[in-house]
Amino acid sequence: MIYSGIESSLSEAGKLFETTVSRREQLIKESREVISISAKSIVCIHNSNFDEAKKLQKQAIRKLEDLREIAGSDMVRYIFPSEQELVECSVVLALSIGADIPSRKHLKVENSSYILGLLDSIGELKRMVYDTIRVADFEKAEKLFSIMQQLYLLLSPFSIYDHVAQGVKRKLDVARILIEDTRGTVTEEARRRELINAVDRLSLQLDQQSKAN
Repeated sequence: MIYSGIESSLSEAGKLFETTVSRREQLIKESREVISISAKSIVCIHNSNFDEAKKLQKQAIRKLEDLREIAGSDMVRYIFPSEQELVECSVVLALSIGADIPSRKHLKVENSSYILGLLDSIGELKRMVYDTIRVADFEKAEKLFSIMQQLYLLLSPFSIYDHVAQGVKRKLDVARILIEDTRGTVTEEARRRELINAVDRLSLQLDQQSKAN
């Protein structure tokens, strides 16, 4: 009899732990699915398949809403990676279709996920800059590069909160390197275009002089 209280308590604890483990496994599994869906959306964006990208993004948002109910307040950390991927996907999609970058409240993600996701998007923006340069849309490339810089400036102050939003300092360091690499490419392309324009102007002048003579 003296163990009856212990046995009932341990039985309750065992059931609670089993439920906790089951929730955790479900969150990890389905969070990976959200990451995969968001990544596919980004691929569609780079292939200019914006309708499919929007469809996948909405699918990721719906799945995350379900996961938040399962996570509650005690396991929300398990969906942070999928939230970050959704933010990154949403930023790239918005900028690709000429829309505003969505707010944290609109995406319904945690503050740390929003900040880290914004930082991750800088890498995708670099790729977009290079893609636009390849198709000779230098005006758009400059605009995207400007957005990269603005994002970095807006997010830099959060480096002091690395103990809260873990990884923010590392991601800021990566973003800074990406921006410097992109700056070099943009600057080189600007000089190349200026040289071409100068040659064209000189050619036109010579042609006009030739006709005048």
